[in-house]
Amino acid sequence: MAGIWRSSAIGWELLSPAGFTDEAALHTLVAGAPQVLPLAGNPQLAVIGREVELGSGYADLLAVESTGRLAVIEVKLARNAEARRAVVAQALAYAAYLHGLDLEALESSVLRRHLNGLGFASLLEAARSVDQEGLVDPGNFAEAVNEHLAAGSFRVVFVLDDAPPELIRLIGYLEVVAERVTIDLITVASYDVDGTRVILPQRVAPDTLPHATPSPPPATSAGRLVEGGADFLAASESAQADAREQMRQLHAWATSLEDEGLITLHTFHGARGMITLLPWLKAERVGLVTGYNDGGRFSLQFWRSVFERRCPDFIQPVERISGTAVGQGNTTRELSEELLQVLTEAYRVAAH
Repeated sequence: MAGIWRSSAIGWELLSPAGFTDEAALHTLVAGAPQVLPLAGNPQLAVIGREVELGSGYADLLAVESTGRLAVIEVKLARNAEARRAVVAQALAYAAYLHGLDLEALESSVLRRHLNGLGFASLLEAARSVDQEGLVDPGNFAEAVNEHLAAGSFRVVFVLDDAPPELIRLIGYLEVVAERVTIDLITVASYDVDGTRVILPQRVAPDTLPHATPSPPPATSAGRLVEGGADFLAASESAQADAREQMRQLHAWATSLEDEGLITLHTFHGARGMITLLPWLKAERVGLVTGYNDGGRFSLQFWRSVFERRCPDFIQPVERISGTAVGQGNTTRELSEELLQVLTEAYRVAAH
């Protein structure tokens, strides 16, 4: 059970969270210390505005990463009715408003008052204020910001004291379908330990709930799931020569991962005849990739949300080698030894 345990005269006892007096208290905590949030990829985050007017509403917090990507942060207490579906609509509306702006408009029209109030002359100066590892590239920063704005590539963060199951399921779905948006659901519990305030921030993984995993479901009326990859390999014999070789290569690679103890391998038989190879991380029903035999056609799909949670440093190498963006729904039909080698290292990191 996650939480804070304290030794006492009667043994170890699980402390009950003290909670937050109101939403503003949690809001202030996040605004002052965004580094405590366990975000996917561990970005360096600089808060650049509080209660930022974006269209017809006000985003709780707006931040920027060292990469130039903006982060919309919404803070709610679970007892607030908006902590279920309304908060998602709010955050996406703010992201939609930002989409299509450029850096000049963002700084002059949206953020001027906020940046000045924080003592920053520009967005670049704000990003560099938290750049302890030299990740901000001053020469390319403006171009990077404009690229993210044009593409609608943002981070959306939901921070609550407790996450309702309805919200977890909704965000799990968005992680699957929203390939350009990184979504973080964070819970922050507050404790009073002998007069000292202690917080416990945790990233909620939506794919641990039923129906929130990017991989195909277990055996149902729509298909069946079997252990191992033998069925996938057998089905490859009816594919065209080039696709057959790629399926064999993928099967051999996945089998080597299983032999190494990194994954459990499954095959899913879909109702339409599609055969899917599932290299799932052990103890989870998710993987970094999924292989497909769709009527004899081969493809390999990347699951960005799993990469970002488990091995974010491998996103760029995989994109460079495959020539394909690691995003939900994106696939490649080309399989190379170089790509399989980097995926092997990614699985080794993700498995630990």
